[in-house]
Amino acid sequence: MLFDTHAHYDSRQFDADRDAVLSALPGQGVGLVVNPGCDLDSSRKAIAIAEQYPFVYAAVGVHPEDCGGWQDGDVDELRSLAAHPKVVAIGEIGLDYYWKDNPRELQQRVFRAQLALAEELDLPVIVHDREAHGDSMSIVREFPRVRGVFHCFSGSAEMARELVGLGWMISFTGVLTYKNARKAVEAAQAVPLDRIMIETDSPYMAPVPHRGERNHSGLARHTCERLAELRGISPEECQRITFENGLRFYQIQE
Repeated sequence: MLFDTHAHYDSRQFDADRDAVLSALPGQGVGLVVNPGCDLDSSRKAIAIAEQYPFVYAAVGVHPEDCGGWQDGDVDELRSLAAHPKVVAIGEIGLDYYWKDNPRELQQRVFRAQLALAEELDLPVIVHDREAHGDSMSIVREFPRVRGVFHCFSGSAEMARELVGLGWMISFTGVLTYKNARKAVEAAQAVPLDRIMIETDSPYMAPVPHRGERNHSGLARHTCERLAELRGISPEECQRITFENGLRFYQIQE
């Protein structure tokens, strides 16, 4: 079975057929899904979806693209949401320097506040890092007791090795199947198998041969097959390893 460790089914792109898509996933070999929030509202929606589908879990957090309205009291709301039994992480949090809407200083303050919350609650974090590798790593090092995953990993193999050395996980999307994905391929080959997870980042990042389409968790098999090819193992073994890694990381008892 596949474990899609990062998918956004709260996205409006699923409004027309969300139940049909989610209900079909077990029949497509998907055993588990984690749906991270990107702000308080989407975090609540992620929990509601997790309540409805036994194989879906949630994470709660404020994404750097959505932190413009951040107030210090938002930490208290996230703390309350994180008490739900199906919440398994704080996320999606981090830094995004590609988009210029939110000042870097604000992004960094919000990132630190949520890392501190994860440390307080003893929960893992899901980190979004886009064109902010240096600052992301620097801030992560400030919280040595926090463990997490850099999702949709876009850094170098050297950065991946450093994260593994800090006890972190690395997760790969359908980007791994793209012809120009040299850095992702190098990182996937460098990371120990027990530190790798796979994800779709649905509805985004659909793998080849579905690139450009709306993504869903059933398509994670293409990423898993590509990872298996890169590591010289069977797709079935890759599914087993990445599924077990996801269970361990999110501390899900299945």
